[in-house]
Amino acid sequence: MNNERQTLDIIEQITRNDGTKYYELANVLMNGRAEKAAELGMIKEVRILKLNIPHSSAVAVYEDYVNENYTVPPMNLKEWVEYDKPKGKVLDAFNEILKANKIISKED
Repeated sequence: MNNERQTLDIIEQITRNDGTKYYELANVLMNGRAEKAAELGMIKEVRILKLNIPHSSAVAVYEDYVNENYTVPPMNLKEWVEYDKPKGKVLDAFNEILKANKIISKED
């Protein structure tokens, strides 16, 4: 497993098996794991919505949270882990990233 610090520069849309969708910040390695999870039926689908997003202060906040609380799943996946987005600083930063990249509107 790769325990190096991850830089997040992709916005993905992940479709759960129940058909509901959520957004996540990732990188190429993490996107590959999501593709593998889809092949294994752990999630329905992953789509890249934005590549090479700007590394803003909001991205740094969310990136720190992810690196402190999660590890990149191994290639031999056993489960799909959806990252929590706790209310407050982390969720605010995440929503700011989505708005800045025009994934959700400023009113959301």
